[in-house]
Amino acid sequence: MFTEAAASMCDLESGSVKVKEPSGRGRGQGGWYERLVQPCLVELLGSALFIFIGCLSVIENGPDTGRLQPALAHGLALGLVIATLGNISGGHFNPAVSLAAMLVGGLRLTMLFPYWISQLCGGLIGAALAKAVSPEERFWNATGAAFVTVQEPEQVAGAVVAEIILTTLLVLTVCMGAINEKTLGPLAPFCIGFSVTADILAGGAVSGACMNPARAFGPAMVANHWDFHWIYWLGPLLASLLVGVLIRLFIGDAKIRLILKGR
Repeated sequence: MFTEAAASMCDLESGSVKVKEPSGRGRGQGGWYERLVQPCLVELLGSALFIFIGCLSVIENGPDTGRLQPALAHGLALGLVIATLGNISGGHFNPAVSLAAMLVGGLRLTMLFPYWISQLCGGLIGAALAKAVSPEERFWNATGAAFVTVQEPEQVAGAVVAEIILTTLLVLTVCMGAINEKTLGPLAPFCIGFSVTADILAGGAVSGACMNPARAFGPAMVANHWDFHWIYWLGPLLASLLVGVLIRLFIGDAKIRLILKGR
């Protein structure tokens, strides 16, 4: 989440991240691969690793740890994969994050759907690997780490609102900490991981605190559990639109903001 994923390269100078466009000299020697293919492969790999750890933490969750074990596992895993792979793809690993990054200028529109496909495939791979290494009884007791928090129609409105608010915190942390030049910094990966941990601890009992359609899709496919699945697409994607509007109109730096630029 440090660069525009399809076209940017990052240098760490004086503790900050500076974005610059790649020169044309490298395009004849693998430039197309590094700009178009490699970011998608990294999004697939990072999503698979993150969702494998997340699913396994739910499947193997002990009765005494409650939401703490999944919260820490999701947050730490996300922070690590972003810190490790973020300079290649931008480190989204989440369709909602990619949508917000595109809206605020951190990702090219032409790369949005390839990123989504890579993330969903990564989610499927991660969930399948979690099933492969888990005892069958534990896997099915946890419904394959699919989201089962919402059981009744009366819970739907609260779950959707919770997903919007929780994802807003996550996506705002990404966009302001890793894309907006005025506020970005080298600790962004871990701040993003902390936001996921905080969200799960706060909202896990309300909606499951998914915040990531790929995280919902992979386990739902592997466990064939689709009850109220649409909540985990609608809430995060609406949050991405909300954050895009906030940053583009009000809180982004002068390069991102569309109005009220001043002089």
